[in-house]
Amino acid sequence: MKRVDDFRLRLGKHELVPIMIGGMGVDISTAELALVAARLGGVGHISDALVHDVSDRRFDTSFIKDKTKLYKYNINNSDKTDIKFDLDLLAEATRLHVGKTMDAKQGDGMIFVNCMEKLTMNGPRDTLRVRLASALDAGIDGITLSAGLHLGSFGLIEDHPRFRDAKLGIIVSSVRALQLFLRKNAKLNRLPDYIIVEGPLAGGHLGFGLDWAKYDLHTIVAEVIQYLKDENLEIPVIAAGGIFTGSDAVSFLEAGAGGVQVATRFTVTKECGLPDDVKQEYFKAQEEQIIVNTISPTGYPMRMLNNTPAIGSNIRPGCEAYGYLLDGNGNCSYIEAYNREVEANPNNKDFKVMDKTCLCTHMRNFKCWTCGQTTYRLKDTTHKLADGSYALLSAEHVFRDYQFSINNEVALPTQASST
Repeated sequence: MKRVDDFRLRLGKHELVPIMIGGMGVDISTAELALVAARLGGVGHISDALVHDVSDRRFDTSFIKDKTKLYKYNINNSDKTDIKFDLDLLAEATRLHVGKTMDAKQGDGMIFVNCMEKLTMNGPRDTLRVRLASALDAGIDGITLSAGLHLGSFGLIEDHPRFRDAKLGIIVSSVRALQLFLRKNAKLNRLPDYIIVEGPLAGGHLGFGLDWAKYDLHTIVAEVIQYLKDENLEIPVIAAGGIFTGSDAVSFLEAGAGGVQVATRFTVTKECGLPDDVKQEYFKAQEEQIIVNTISPTGYPMRMLNNTPAIGSNIRPGCEAYGYLLDGNGNCSYIEAYNREVEANPNNKDFKVMDKTCLCTHMRNFKCWTCGQTTYRLKDTTHKLADGSYALLSAEHVFRDYQFSINNEVALPTQASST
């Protein structure tokens, strides 16, 4: 019976353990988590979501404080068109986060940055170009383009000296999306180095509608692999979404996938950036608590726990401090929803905004509990302690369980290491 370790992911000259840890934003996939994957020979992701805030927390910078002070005059104004990101500061924050992570890297694995293209930041093309180029400047091994396939992304960095050196990958949820991307970028003579196929059971933003349950990851992966074969394209396909055991992973590897991307089981590791009390919410979650809704201002459905504090929150839009989801005209659908409810409830400060949420502020404060469909199974991966809480795991334990387990088994940590 095969194990994940019997396979290898080939990216150019690199042969890797075929396990990627997904790039969960706002420092949930921390540098520490990515460094474990790289040390063990796989691929770890960090994320550049809210990178100024990540830098402030990690390196004692003051990007958010300074931006808030600069735009303080606009806090009570519903018009956010003035709120702009200083591109030099954006580059500085990105280089700090990426560069410090790469400086600490050990082992034969790789570290990528997950770049969410729906972070439009009131300047979609310019801010995306700076984020991509600055990550390359800082020595990142690769970039995964996620959360909205921007067909012109590669073109934004085609003049960068590392454009053909660094690994560049995309996330798709259908053959059609892949076809569109390849067609758009054909003139660049630069194929993706890997393609992550994310299925309907993934956490966070989904590449599906509310009919997500009609789709199946095995089917989509097989379609993408067949399409690449028909086009004589040798690009590794990475299966993602709902892969809970090493045996789940092997089923994709045996079917021709080059690797798997996993994240849910790493949310409850010590290295994950979620606060410990939130990790316990993930452990305690029941299957019926896992929902898909449309409260994200990005326009994409999003999977989360139904007790997440972000649902129904009436927090004032925090664009002066954050503003990562402002479109090119300074708009965000949460601002519209918030202002509508303020107008409808002039004498009620406890109103709820149910249809959208201030994703920037709530993600920054770890109050938007996005999760994968298999989150309810996390309680079966560890020990319940005497006080009723669950023992956190190490990222190395989870990684090696994926790498070496068989028969759909999940290895529990030793009691001593889980206290």
